[in-house]
Amino acid sequence: MPTLTIDGQEITVEPGTTLLQACEEAGSEIPRFCYHERLSIAGNCRMCLVEMEKSPKPVASCAMPAADGMVIHTNTESVKKAREGVMEFLLINHPLDCPICDQGGECDLQDQAMAYGRDSSRFAENKRAVEGKDFGPLIKTFMTRCIHCTRCVRFMEEVAGAPDLGGLYRGEDMEIATVLEKGLDSELSGNIIDLCPVGALTSQPYAFNARSWELRFTESVDVLDAAGSNIRVDARGRQVMRVLPRLNEDVNEEWLGDKSRFAYDGLLRQRLDRPYLRDANGKLQPASWEQAFAAIADRAKGMDGRRFGAIAGDLVDCESMTALKDLTDALGSPHIDCRQDGAKLNASQRASYLFNTTIAGIEDADTCLLIGTNPRWEAPVINQRIRKRWLMGGFAIGVIGEQRELTYRADYLGAGPATLAEIADGQHAFGNVLEAAERPMLILGMGALAREDGDAVLGAASKIAERYGFIGDDWNGFNVLHTAAARVGGLDLGLVPGDGGLDTAGMVAAAGRGELDMLYLLGADEIDMSALGQCFVIYQGHHGDAGAHRADVILPGAAYTEKSATYVNTEGRAQRGRLAVFPPGDAREDWTIVRALSAVLGHALPYDTLDAVRARMTSLSPHMIERNQIARAAWELIEGQGRLDGPAFATPIANYYMTDPISRASETMADCTASFVSRPEALTGTDA
Repeated sequence: MPTLTIDGQEITVEPGTTLLQACEEAGSEIPRFCYHERLSIAGNCRMCLVEMEKSPKPVASCAMPAADGMVIHTNTESVKKAREGVMEFLLINHPLDCPICDQGGECDLQDQAMAYGRDSSRFAENKRAVEGKDFGPLIKTFMTRCIHCTRCVRFMEEVAGAPDLGGLYRGEDMEIATVLEKGLDSELSGNIIDLCPVGALTSQPYAFNARSWELRFTESVDVLDAAGSNIRVDARGRQVMRVLPRLNEDVNEEWLGDKSRFAYDGLLRQRLDRPYLRDANGKLQPASWEQAFAAIADRAKGMDGRRFGAIAGDLVDCESMTALKDLTDALGSPHIDCRQDGAKLNASQRASYLFNTTIAGIEDADTCLLIGTNPRWEAPVINQRIRKRWLMGGFAIGVIGEQRELTYRADYLGAGPATLAEIADGQHAFGNVLEAAERPMLILGMGALAREDGDAVLGAASKIAERYGFIGDDWNGFNVLHTAAARVGGLDLGLVPGDGGLDTAGMVAAAGRGELDMLYLLGADEIDMSALGQCFVIYQGHHGDAGAHRADVILPGAAYTEKSATYVNTEGRAQRGRLAVFPPGDAREDWTIVRALSAVLGHALPYDTLDAVRARMTSLSPHMIERNQIARAAWELIEGQGRLDGPAFATPIANYYMTDPISRASETMADCTASFVSRPEALTGTDA
């Protein structure tokens, strides 16, 4: 390993370490604009110049490998003069419009100009102006500010797998532009806003709304998919102003999907801020909490507990599901389910519904089989991790299901159950690839499980895992990719039908036949509301979505940014979301609503504080005691029920930008839908 001297300190580093990395290990700060540890090295900006003994001129530390015997100086007069010169060149054409720039207060150029720049400029010519570009409804461009660091270009090509950006022209005429003069339709495009070291790329929805020093920062967890990306919610007063990614190497690294980043404006629209009751004329009228609870109690008087059902939705927290399960048990009902889509998941065996490889563990796999899933839409940060592993090489990928552009090369094996059965029986050529792999993995999606033969699909996937050595002492390559943030938590807590109980489809059908008197929808909006017949429906949620339109009583709850709550992601990692703003109007945290209702119904739940609820929650699911930790689940062969006899696997998501009540209420997501989903596929940049 090379040993070198940096500012008089001797340091030994790993082979391949750059001088910039070595200097930072030694505690020396090196300014940079183009360098980013997750992107390839470009060496564009030259801001990272350092002095190397025996070198005739300063060297760019980001592009120079550390070598044995090097002597480096990072704070000499020549280094200071070189950095001032570089900064002077970078500011030649920059408009210096900090007072109106959204990047003000968190701008690398601003900060480094103060620390490493001169107090004046010798440039007296006219500044260059560049027209703004159309990057779509999410990214606002001020390309005159661009310093050509190419971070955005490299991110879109290397990380997002959507090489839509590039450099046009040369020298001082260079411009960053899209290839076909169209918007960036990658699900990760918003990350280039964070990467841009100047104000050339800023958030379109956030433009001119707030300054960074006005905001209150709250660390939380995203719930708009099941990956559990770590986020920071920035709020001013009672309003969420923006959502940014938070570093977590094991989950989302430092990236975030566009829906999770930009759908926050949906938190302001179509909100339920007071209880409602449906009157004799069939219209919903505002009511007090006492009136709403009294109406429910009156309807439940003398009701047989087995004529009560409860369905938990996709965005529900674990505390609320704990209270709902306890209330359902207290009423004597076995009818409860957290699987709105009807996915055939075996709640009795935890390994059968987890992403056992873990998200970070994808990088250790050497073969991947995708079954009925489109991870690019279902979990963009997981798809990015698959692409990252693919770029390392030696990673064969096979796909059973719809043919989609996944941002990496994959072998299309077949459309559905027939191909899955062939692999399970050892009659498909891809089986030879799996046989030769040391650490194979499969990803089973809801497109394969949420169907009539889902049990058989689960069994066939389990058979593949057993047959081809997916399970080892330190490896489990069997993975389920969920589309709902609440799903794993609900299964851990046992929100599945009890003895003789009905699942979601059964409850909907029973309600339509008049066999259920009361159905409790806890944030459940993805079922067929028209099939519920005359059943008395209680809807508890935060948006006026499908459930609220059908409800007889509406109980206003809190969105994920408005409560302290626990969520378990697809890999079984329990994480804590925190209250960033208070719920609007009379809305309350969901577990408190269920607790208050239980007392009115004569079955008061035995907890009154959040800590007490969490104690009960962890007694039901001990895995939730340790936050941000993953407990490996014991593996057993899953015996599938029925025959593999369904149609081809279809992706469960038709529109990435609108999958839940929050994103459906978002104007920004509506703009994305119009730009990227509803737009005819044949349209090109020359047709726009």
